[in-house]
Amino acid sequence: MGRHRKPPTANVRRRSVIALTGLVPAGLAAVTAAPDAGTAEQTAASLLQHLSGGEQDDHVPIPAAVAEPPATAELVAHAMARQAHATPPIVKTVALPEGRQPAAMPPGPLGVPGIAIAAYQSAERTLAAENPVCGMPWDLLAGIGRVESTHAFGGKADAEGNPLTPVYGPVLDGSLSGNNVIHDSDSGALDGLAGYDRAIGPMQFLPETWKHYGADGNGDGIADPQNLFDAALTTGKYLCDGGLDMHDLAQQSRAILRYNNSMAYVANVMAWATSYRNGVAPQPGQLPRI
Repeated sequence: MGRHRKPPTANVRRRSVIALTGLVPAGLAAVTAAPDAGTAEQTAASLLQHLSGGEQDDHVPIPAAVAEPPATAELVAHAMARQAHATPPIVKTVALPEGRQPAAMPPGPLGVPGIAIAAYQSAERTLAAENPVCGMPWDLLAGIGRVESTHAFGGKADAEGNPLTPVYGPVLDGSLSGNNVIHDSDSGALDGLAGYDRAIGPMQFLPETWKHYGADGNGDGIADPQNLFDAALTTGKYLCDGGLDMHDLAQQSRAILRYNNSMAYVANVMAWATSYRNGVAPQPGQLPRI
């Protein structure tokens, strides 16, 4: 998630979605502005063509933009008021004992771990109440969770949504080819690392981004990037920021691009989201290399 990769020099294959810019590996968090509206509309149109083109399997339909009546000023004001009056959570990573057991919950569509489904759907309900203009669906959050950490490494989390072992991305010190150098922004408080930053938690946020957007998804008063419920809600808030509407394909693309500035990443997230919604696994051609 984010602009951590150096500009690509190799030519992009025609089958790899569109012309990819600022490619980054999945698993890294964003501290970057979203593309402007014109770029988003163009890339969204290109993405739709890619996902529904002749080289793809016809069994996985792509969601069209949903026509919604414009939000009233009263509705928007109500949503903003609900968010403004919420008590800010404490931003920290909670130390947990070893030996915890994975949550015993039945899996969801295409094997999504039950605890992850619970977190994504909880975030959907919270956002529907706090920010109904956004229209965030749980399957979009699941698409990002799948690409970023395979839902906390296949649901290896306890019944509270805490991974059995902390989830960290690679150290952003320049040693990994293609990644930017991100110097320490949290004194190691969230990522357990001094000197440089690394992405944290199942939704892979950079510490600086988490400190700004971190949300309490399980009602314990803490915004812990390692917790699935907190991470899912924070992801939704981040994607919805700026009044974006997930019913609109162009705006949804803008939101995902701010998470990871790569159209290949957008294609992967949307393909998985569609698959979780319809219960049909994505075809290889819909999952270009990120």
